[in-house]
Amino acid sequence: MRIGLRLLLGFFLILGLALFVVLSIFLEEVKPGTRLAMEDSLVDAAYGFAQLAAPDMKAGVIASGGFAQAMSALPALRPNASIWGFQKDRIHTRITVTDERGIVVFDSRGQDLGKDHSRWNDVYRTLRGEYGARSSGESPYDADQTVMHVAAPIRDGERIIGVLTVSRPNQTLEPYIQRSRDRILNWSWGLLGISLLVGLLFTWWMASSLSRLRGYANAVARGERAELPRMGRLSGNTEFSDLAQAVERMRLKLEDKAYVENYVHTLTHELKSPLAAIRGAAELLQEPLPEAERERFAANIQRQTERLQQLIDKLLGLADVEQMRQLREVESVDLSALTRELLHTAEPRTRRKGLRVVDQLGEGMVVQGNRFLIAQALQNLLDNAIDFSPPGGALTLRLGQASGGVEWSVRDEGPGVPDYAAGKIFERFYSLPRGEAEERSSGLGLCLVKEVSDLHGGQVRVDNVEGPRGCLATWRLPA
Repeated sequence: MRIGLRLLLGFFLILGLALFVVLSIFLEEVKPGTRLAMEDSLVDAAYGFAQLAAPDMKAGVIASGGFAQAMSALPALRPNASIWGFQKDRIHTRITVTDERGIVVFDSRGQDLGKDHSRWNDVYRTLRGEYGARSSGESPYDADQTVMHVAAPIRDGERIIGVLTVSRPNQTLEPYIQRSRDRILNWSWGLLGISLLVGLLFTWWMASSLSRLRGYANAVARGERAELPRMGRLSGNTEFSDLAQAVERMRLKLEDKAYVENYVHTLTHELKSPLAAIRGAAELLQEPLPEAERERFAANIQRQTERLQQLIDKLLGLADVEQMRQLREVESVDLSALTRELLHTAEPRTRRKGLRVVDQLGEGMVVQGNRFLIAQALQNLLDNAIDFSPPGGALTLRLGQASGGVEWSVRDEGPGVPDYAAGKIFERFYSLPRGEAEERSSGLGLCLVKEVSDLHGGQVRVDNVEGPRGCLATWRLPA
């Protein structure tokens, strides 16, 4: 399972569990909380009505006095009140009064007059000076239709002469309770959706940062020229940026160490042959020799010295290119004009070998890149084509558009690349004999071409020509 999916599942597991627990507790508390609020308001109402009923109760006219007349009118009232979008068109509050024995002497609905309520918890406890309240079924056939009763004592001085009970059906609270639950659930789903979006963004950020770091590490492991990935603004100075910098520092140290070791090894190997030739010629020159042989050995020393100088110069140039992670100076380069400049510089060599140059370069073939590096790469490709061409042969140079880029090619009429060398020609220090009795080159030219091509995002190939003898070097660059 990918780490992004693991993070997302873990995030939602924790969020879902927390939301479930909180939501369950909250929903369970809505109904009790609402009923407690209603009971609190009924307590206030009961004690207020008890004070109003006390004079009539003392006078013995509780069933016909002013209080009874006012309270009996409650069922007929129509408030037409709109509360949170719910229409209230009747009074649900019921008021009953019992005497000191618990017998009902007044009922605003006239239903329970004369009944004995002394055993009901609201009346029983209130007559004994305690807080009396109960919630019981309004109908024995419907257990869900419960009514809350809250009582208050009617006093004559310190003596309790009756009990006033205010009652209200619990069912009247259901619309408000349900509305609160619906709003809680709707907000919870909204919160869950926002959390989903935040979780997805957070997971994408972490997974993409890790993916870029992993891709960079894999590219470095494959030996590719890879740039340090940018972590983006969201990463800021987080651990991802620190990790990227640490990986980059580690890569540089490891590459520098491996680079130096590899160069010391290969350079030592390549220097052995010319140094041995110089040493042998120098030892022979210390002995008496005919003038012709002396000149031949001196020329050999000079030739090997030039070879060493060429090797060192190319190594320095290749090392500079290999250490580049990206192009530092980019400009528009006219490949047609640049190639003709290089051909003009190489004209003495082509004339000396009697080579015929076929110019199919066209005009205005422009790419974006480093002009100096492109010139070095083209020069090496031209040098190879000239060196491997037979005397009197032809060089065909062509430029054209190819799949969104520019394709440069040079074709010679030489022997081509042997099958055993086809996969090695771009390796460092690998070279082939150049013509009859000619020594091998430094083996760094095509390696430099490959490095320059990679820096420019191009592709370079060297293939044998089918049919007639020859070799075709092709370099494709993005336009």
